[in-house]
Amino acid sequence: MKKRLAFWSILKKDMKNYYLKPPNISWGIIFPISWTLMFFMRSANDVDIRVILPGVMALSVLFGTTSMLAVTITFERKSRSFERLLLAPISLNLLMLAKTTGAIVFGIINAFIPVFFASLMVDLSGINWISTIMGVVLIAVTSTFLGLFIAVSVSEVFEAQTFSNFFRFPMMFLCGLFIPIQNLPVIVRPLSYILPLTYGADILKSSVNADGTIKIWISLLVLLIYSLGLFLVSTHNIKKRWIY
Repeated sequence: MKKRLAFWSILKKDMKNYYLKPPNISWGIIFPISWTLMFFMRSANDVDIRVILPGVMALSVLFGTTSMLAVTITFERKSRSFERLLLAPISLNLLMLAKTTGAIVFGIINAFIPVFFASLMVDLSGINWISTIMGVVLIAVTSTFLGLFIAVSVSEVFEAQTFSNFFRFPMMFLCGLFIPIQNLPVIVRPLSYILPLTYGADILKSSVNADGTIKIWISLLVLLIYSLGLFLVSTHNIKKRWIY
């Protein structure tokens, strides 16, 4: 009971202090809307909206989760409020799950804003919604834990943002979001398959347009491994660098 109460209290605090603040709500809504309109308006004549929808969804999740979590965790560490959370009657792993759940939910919501706009423009029948939701959730979890890894690897908020871009911008161009991996130079294709977003985007492509190139179960397994690995490395770094 104490663990559940502590988990919910931390999550509720984060939602109130960070994710439900007007600037963050507007960021969470405006960012995916901007990406959606930028691609959808441009593609009205020559590009199928359904073709670019998986990429826009994945990008909205990636930027939403990493931006929010990398900043909030780094800020709390800098202000020493994170140290007070260590007094909660829960394990460090459960504490970090509580701190990351808000970003995961934030990312999932971001993913379906482009879907809403796409539904106003084209017919979205035939989408496998079960695998779509699974893909979105795993992208959100992986991206959130990537943000956690970034946050525990730096000391300042501006460093977190800079370090985030080190991962995010290569993913934009190398993970097959809008340019098929097969069209990339041969020398960079192996790098594409190292990045986790490649597998998340492929799940969405298979679910929305049935044009994925990787078996869904393989992509799901890779994302689960990445999520677990990033979380364990992050908690290890917290124990090593933040807890004396």
